[in-house]
Amino acid sequence: MKRIACLSLLVLLGVPFLLAQTQTTGNDTVVEEIIARVNNSIITRADLRKARQELFAEAQQQSNTTQAEQQAKEHEKDLLRDLIDQQLLLNKAQELNITADTELVKKMDELRKQMHADSMEDMEKAAESQGISFEDFKQNLKNNILTQRVIGQEVGGHINVSNAEIQQFYDQHKSELDRPEQVRLSEILISTQTSNAVKNDKGENALPDTPTPEVIAQAKAKADQVYEMLKKGGNFEDLAKKYSSGPTSSIGGDLEYFKRGTLSKDLETKVFAMDAGQYTEPVRTNQGFVILKVAEHQKPGIPPLKDVESQIQEQIYVTKMQPALRDYLTKLREDAYIDIKPGYLDTGASPNETQPIYTTASTDNPDKPKKKKKLGLF
Repeated sequence: MKRIACLSLLVLLGVPFLLAQTQTTGNDTVVEEIIARVNNSIITRADLRKARQELFAEAQQQSNTTQAEQQAKEHEKDLLRDLIDQQLLLNKAQELNITADTELVKKMDELRKQMHADSMEDMEKAAESQGISFEDFKQNLKNNILTQRVIGQEVGGHINVSNAEIQQFYDQHKSELDRPEQVRLSEILISTQTSNAVKNDKGENALPDTPTPEVIAQAKAKADQVYEMLKKGGNFEDLAKKYSSGPTSSIGGDLEYFKRGTLSKDLETKVFAMDAGQYTEPVRTNQGFVILKVAEHQKPGIPPLKDVESQIQEQIYVTKMQPALRDYLTKLREDAYIDIKPGYLDTGASPNETQPIYTTASTDNPDKPKKKKKLGLF
């Protein structure tokens, strides 16, 4: 709050770019260079540097690193634009009294469960062990929630997709909609593997252990028990999370899509003969006993419109969203006070933005306020 109050005063005085004080320890003061002011907020060179680091760190995580890094380089010129976009949306959220506290708590708890952390303190320790500021992480998550809520309310809520548009898209893209037969499967795996597997030099499982008849019998009994729960109306996803020992247990057993020829002959025969919502009896595999559910069964060829209508609607919506969002952000720029330090470029700038005006006297004597043209701030 102190920084915001001081910045507001600087804006009212029409002071040119200064250095933002960020930390004071004894007689040493650490400062950051302000490269942009957006209403009562600032963007520093450190903010821009951090955004760049995150952009390229994300590219390093992609499967096609070379392509991802090339895309990151192309997007690098828009980083300041994105930081300004975010600040404008956060300002709008405050203006509209949009909050994110409740949703932030929910999101944080979901992340805690995904990380299998017992408490938020454990999450914080895990973040710090990876060199991540937990407070920054929470603030970034909160900012994301706020900006998405503004976009949904102010932009997405005004986008309509008509039945005629959906039909036209379907007619024009039938060849792209043609698909092979495939099934989306989910699993509940009751493992027969124990901790006695043969290890290689790296400590990894080289050969699976041979389960004893007792272990096999216990696994079979547990699988049959879960199968009976399903027959009585149990939710497959919930049971997978509770009983499955497979790597997909935390996401309800989802295995995604399989085409013909990608499963063992026995399993393929079973699942491709089933409709969506049906599941197999426990099937013995090398890993144990598995119950497979057909979450979706896509027939070969061009699907009827009713089967892909929601996907087409979403695709058209996304196509409309990008230009609509950019138009909205341009309007926010025209109504805001934005001052960019020379040498830096806002690639989303509008030619209709009101430019800050500084006189020579005010630059030479920043303590003396000078009259300026009316800005969006006032």
